[in-house]
Amino acid sequence: QLQLVESGGGLVQAGDSLRLSCAASGRALNFYTVAWFRQAPGEERLFVALASWSAGITYYADSVKGRFTISRDTAGNTVHLRMTALKPEDTAVYYCAATRGAGPTTPQAYDYWGQGTQVTVSS
Repeated sequence: QLQLVESGGGLVQAGDSLRLSCAASGRALNFYTVAWFRQAPGEERLFVALASWSAGITYYADSVKGRFTISRDTAGNTVHLRMTALKPEDTAVYYCAATRGAGPTTPQAYDYWGQGTQVTVSS
């Protein structure tokens, strides 16, 4: 059973950077697509970024393209989301998720979820 644990959230100012981490255990991530989603209060959970290392793809939501980068550490089982030039509208709970599927962007397609980490960006 794959388990995911996020960390790295916090309170930052607009323009700052932050790195979120998603530590996986129980299974190797080599054949999973790993994605980040975010959910603001009262809103639906939205796709942010994904990576499939077996397929060699990364993909970003338009709202974060050029500012956020998804990566994996050399050991292979921790995924990071580097966030730069943060804006107040980036404020949300950020979740990492995994699926054996090939690069979906809808939360319903993901089988494994972390508990979330809060990111708050003040203006």
